Amino acid sequence: MNIFLDVMGGDHAPGEIIKGSIDAIKEYNISLILVGQKEIIQNELAQYDYPADKIEIIHAETVIENTEEPAMAIRRKTDSSLVVALEEMKKRDQSVLISAGSTGALLSGGLLKLGRIKGVKRPALASMLPKENGVSLLIDTGANADCKPEYLLQFAQLGTIYFENVLGKKNPSVGLINIGTEAKKGNTLVKTAYELLEASNLNFIGNIEARDVLESKADILVCDGFTGNVVLKLTEGVASFILNGVKKSVMSNTTGKIGGLLIKNNLRSFKKQFDYSEYGGAPFLGVKGGIIKAHGSSNAFAIKNAIKQSISFLENDVLRKISENSNEEEV
Repeated sequence: MNIFLDVMGGDHAPGEIIKGSIDAIKEYNISLILVGQKEIIQNELAQYDYPADKIEIIHAETVIENTEEPAMAIRRKTDSSLVVALEEMKKRDQSVLISAGSTGALLSGGLLKLGRIKGVKRPALASMLPKENGVSLLIDTGANADCKPEYLLQFAQLGTIYFENVLGKKNPSVGLINIGTEAKKGNTLVKTAYELLEASNLNFIGNIEARDVLESKADILVCDGFTGNVVLKLTEGVASFILNGVKKSVMSNTTGKIGGLLIKNNLRSFKKQFDYSEYGGAPFLGVKGGIIKAHGSSNAFAIKNAIKQSISFLENDVLRKISENSNEEEV
């Protein structure tokens, strides 16, 4: 089991990345591979008491910034923490890379350095969304802005394999995000995708309107990457707006403050549902290696959970199962 961390990527790198790594080592008794500027990593590690044999450091001189053009940066910055980690992944079986750095660079790097699993037309980024009794998996959330109907079918297949093996639910239900619940609603893309999903052996339950995304019975929500990214960011924004509004209202007068104390634990529980750090990160499914995209502002808790997610990914042999269920004729 080889779990790589791009220590230099993210808003709070390297401090929070390394702290989360140490927490994971202690809780899960695993070994990790930290990739980045060696001296900086060693200085950060010096703050902690940890089993030294559980950490391997691979030096990488530079960092790919969010402002850089992703594909160009991957080709030119061969000494960056992200590229070095991807190159090392190719040498070792059973590998996962976690990065909170540039999303574009991570996705481009995954394709350029690792390549697609045979039979996968378009790898997809999947993100967790909260719902009343757990989570749903939204796929794609930004890797493929323009899609064909058969891509959406494959996103559902990829999501099903991941949901079954990492999230532990057999035969998860699949919904197609659309502007209405009727089968004939929507544009050509989703109408044709509906027909493909309905004819598949997946547990397809039909169209899901945007207003029902957080209350849907669907475990997997399928859409093109443009729509998925809008849904994801709108959900995050609305959740933040509501929680901040409630906080301001509660703190606006004495009565509200007293009431706030009474419902403090309830509000904390509700807020936790929308906290990205609880879910670790978004898997990039369909490439020849495990890739987990952590949120850019990930703290140590989020990194620890991303590592936990990676352990499940490897222990349940997700890559092999995707390979076995993907073929050119099918998709």
